[in-house]
Amino acid sequence: MKILIAYDGSQCADAALHDLQRAGLPQHAEALIVAIADVVPPPAQPLAETYPTQVPPAVRRAWQEAATAVEEAHTLAQRACAQVQTLFPHWQVQAEASADSPAWGVIKQADAWHPDLLVVGSHGRSALGRLVLGSVSQTVVREAHCAVRVARAGRQSSETPAQLVIGVDGSPDARAAVDTMAARRWPAGSTVTLGAVLDARLLVSLMPTPPFDEAWTRAGDAATTERVQALLQPLLPPLQAAGLTVTTLIRDGDPKHLLPEIAAQCEADCLVVGARGLSRIERFLLGSVSTAVAARAHCSVEIIRGGKVENP
Repeated sequence: MKILIAYDGSQCADAALHDLQRAGLPQHAEALIVAIADVVPPPAQPLAETYPTQVPPAVRRAWQEAATAVEEAHTLAQRACAQVQTLFPHWQVQAEASADSPAWGVIKQADAWHPDLLVVGSHGRSALGRLVLGSVSQTVVREAHCAVRVARAGRQSSETPAQLVIGVDGSPDARAAVDTMAARRWPAGSTVTLGAVLDARLLVSLMPTPPFDEAWTRAGDAATTERVQALLQPLLPPLQAAGLTVTTLIRDGDPKHLLPEIAAQCEADCLVVGARGLSRIERFLLGSVSTAVAARAHCSVEIIRGGKVENP
């Protein structure tokens, strides 16, 4: 398994490293720690040496400051590399640094290295004490082409049972989320809740054939629940085979709000969702849910992409 970890030296970034102990990750893996200096990349040194009289002193200073920033970023990455190596002694861990916009620098590195999982820390707490998502994390969640874990500080040790919530809607990405969690290693006694949230109002607003109103839709709730239960049943065996105790939960409402609520009620370590939802309304359903819950959840969030299960 290949894991790319974005690191900036903040408390949030350090918490993201320790959170990996609760992610069910394999004993053996490749990890790349990436630190991005938010500066304009300095040119190669020979340029200034070739045209010494044509480079103004102010430009030389700017180049030197940029080079220093990259060196400092590399020092941060090496520090994180040592932390990860201590937490996961059997991993192969490397450190890299570059000059770029932080979010896009991470995304470019992911596109070049092709990790199975990209890890970023969430933003810290606002003045109101509510967890919010930083702009770098938001961009990575939206634009990365691999699975992304938005890591938040956990409350449990690495040896205690994990509590997971997986949002499901019948889409390939949601199924990939289940398969991804089933392929990982979990402490004995770990549990997972499969949460299906039915947003009837949104479904009605997107129906191509009028005039179905919300009351008419809700009259079929019993049949809908049966169909959703049938959708959930095939997802249980792989999770149970991984040693997880599985429960199912069907709620009616807005998944952007209810999935984080379910995660809070379950005291989840991580909320897992697919990056894209089902069929023609995917951009309005789980696709937008994935970015919303990453911002709203008080636990770590994983967004699974592409219907691809991680390499062990």
